[in-house]
Amino acid sequence: MNKALRHPVTYILFLLPTLFLFTLFFIYPVMNATYYSFTSWNGISKVVKFTGLDNYSRAVNDPNFWIAVKNNGLFILFSVFIQVPIIILFSLLIANVKKLKGLYKTAVFAPSVMSTAVIGILWGFIYEPDIGLMNNFLGLFGVDKIYWLSDRSWAMISILITNGWQWTGFYIVMVLAAIISIPKELDEAAMIDGATGWQRATKITVPLIMPIISVVIMLSVAGAMKAADIVLVMTKGGPSGATDVMATYMLKHSIKSFKYGFGNSIAVLIFIFTLIITALYQLLVAKRTERIEY
Repeated sequence: MNKALRHPVTYILFLLPTLFLFTLFFIYPVMNATYYSFTSWNGISKVVKFTGLDNYSRAVNDPNFWIAVKNNGLFILFSVFIQVPIIILFSLLIANVKKLKGLYKTAVFAPSVMSTAVIGILWGFIYEPDIGLMNNFLGLFGVDKIYWLSDRSWAMISILITNGWQWTGFYIVMVLAAIISIPKELDEAAMIDGATGWQRATKITVPLIMPIISVVIMLSVAGAMKAADIVLVMTKGGPSGATDVMATYMLKHSIKSFKYGFGNSIAVLIFIFTLIITALYQLLVAKRTERIEY
């Protein structure tokens, strides 16, 4: 048995099923999308006309495409600079709760297991201009009626808040698990030395959980680049494309307009943008976050 495990062919045989699935569900779709991105195929006809870089040229010269890119950027900025600090704050608060900790963990995690369609419809009622909870609450302070999902100034903000509400709990559970795994002796020693709760959180807890925070940021960025479902449910990219992201922009052209070749070029651009952003993050940030041994 040991002799067989030392043979390279054994490892190759174990890897083959994984390599087959990886090729079938990742390599082949990427190559297929790349090929059709250079064509004007409508997704139905047998004739596939090669058009070179026309689809890419059309995309980068379309102002609506750059609006979609900007909105993906807003998703990333909201996730990193607003959602992640909230995640850390709530994780620290829940970690220090003495009673009903399980209830709080379940409460914050619940939105993450709900369907995006349900989340979108629920928050659609909250944002409803006439009877919605948001306007009724703000009305108590004399704020005029706001058309959250039909006003270009508020539609994207409304979607970002909804998306953040849905996924914040999922990441809180991840960070909370990292906090709980920190030896209590470290915190107790800091207390004996006279450190305040804020000092223990900022000088001990947060630095020790930086590896998991780095993972949370990476997952948030990846989720921001593939965001589509919440936009489709809440605004369908409206008003007038103001809330389109790259994925919804792609769907509009490839499915609704039967411009399959152009849609594939957008898919390739999404892949390239995501690859660049994740690579930059790994090089500039993630490598500095070392594995911490207690």
